[in-house]
Amino acid sequence: MTRKFDVIVVGTGSAASAVASRSRKAGWQVAIVDSRPYGGTCSLRGCDPKKVLVGAAESVDWIRRMKGNGIQASKLRIDWPELMRFKRSFTEPVPKRREDEIRKAGIAAFHGRARFTGPTTLRVGKETLLGRYVVIATGLAPADLEIFGAEHLTTSDQFLELEELPRRILFIGGGYIAFEFAHVAARAGSQITVLHRGPRPLALFDPDLVDRLVERTRELGVDVHLGTEATGIEKNSAQLTVQAVASGKVSVFQTDMVVHTAGRVPEIKDLNLDVAGIEWEKRGVRVNEFLQSVSIPAVYAAGDAAATGGPPLAPVASYEGSIVAASLLKGNHQKPNYNGVPSVVFTIPPLAAVGLSERGASEQNLRFRVEKEMTSSWYSSRRVAETCSGYKVLVEEGTDRILGAHILGSEADEVINLFTLAIRSGIRATDLKHVLFAYPTNGSNVTRML
Repeated sequence: MTRKFDVIVVGTGSAASAVASRSRKAGWQVAIVDSRPYGGTCSLRGCDPKKVLVGAAESVDWIRRMKGNGIQASKLRIDWPELMRFKRSFTEPVPKRREDEIRKAGIAAFHGRARFTGPTTLRVGKETLLGRYVVIATGLAPADLEIFGAEHLTTSDQFLELEELPRRILFIGGGYIAFEFAHVAARAGSQITVLHRGPRPLALFDPDLVDRLVERTRELGVDVHLGTEATGIEKNSAQLTVQAVASGKVSVFQTDMVVHTAGRVPEIKDLNLDVAGIEWEKRGVRVNEFLQSVSIPAVYAAGDAAATGGPPLAPVASYEGSIVAASLLKGNHQKPNYNGVPSVVFTIPPLAAVGLSERGASEQNLRFRVEKEMTSSWYSSRRVAETCSGYKVLVEEGTDRILGAHILGSEADEVINLFTLAIRSGIRATDLKHVLFAYPTNGSNVTRML
């Protein structure tokens, strides 16, 4: 027997929840499907649990930085098992709570991997679901590294569930996850190695600030190797051996754990999209400006599963989910605006960015001035003994429009939101400079950055 719905949503993360909730509130018959525990990446396997670990590492780092400035911290350490128990107090309640909310709302909940058997028909276990519309919001999965010994890799999901930290950890890849986990694990006492095949990690961030963050990371004791590509992993009873190539020379690294942090891809490969005639590519389901499938009009995609211009971030997924819901209920009329979306690497200190980089602004032939400075001598840095801080702000000549902001240092993840508000709302640099901020706060630094 086929069960019919107005919309079937595949996934239970930020984008999927936005679609399902709004559709159900409008009186639609809604089904939601997930092969994993309900809640999605951010709540269970991503930003939320990660930030709990980062918070502990921040606390330890702050106290250690203040040694000799009124703080004694000789026995300070991270108790990893206890920290993980604290982390689970956030993640473990999520699946049941989310499913209870879904069922209470009158949404039909299904567990299992959904696979298309027709343009809007899905098979989930023994159930066949037919929708007027289908929304694909399945999130990301680790990319295939295509190296021998890949079966010995630990995923980022698994890292977030470790009961004990190994003495030695090697990260393959130099993106957000590698640097965030490296900063946490190093402060918890592990010996960390990062292998990144490109010349500079964190490619989407300002290169000058990235260079300073890499320097700080090395000062922490993390062994960062750039221009180094991992080619294979071997395991014996005592350890793992990673083979890598740098400038044509083969190197080997011994470690106790190898963590895959070399990128994630949309988790759509086994949905049988070709059977349904749904076009897709490496970045996800191919969609038009309304997030509607270019080949099957009754299918939409949002969040990390959609090939859009938006970055793979939880707020973007929620935003795209709300746009898809509006299109389903009222027809295609709203397009996503990705201008001024902030990104943060939650290292210690954090590195944040919003808007254009110098290179991006130059490629658009914009005329702009650059305000920049390393700020370890500023009061806001000295107060917390932070020696790694700086900023770069781009302001367009003539219009006084803020084109981009890049911040490294304590509370950069909060200060970047002020620049995000300015960029998305069209607040000019002069206007922002004249705001009377509470002082002394990191936010009050904004006036000095302009």
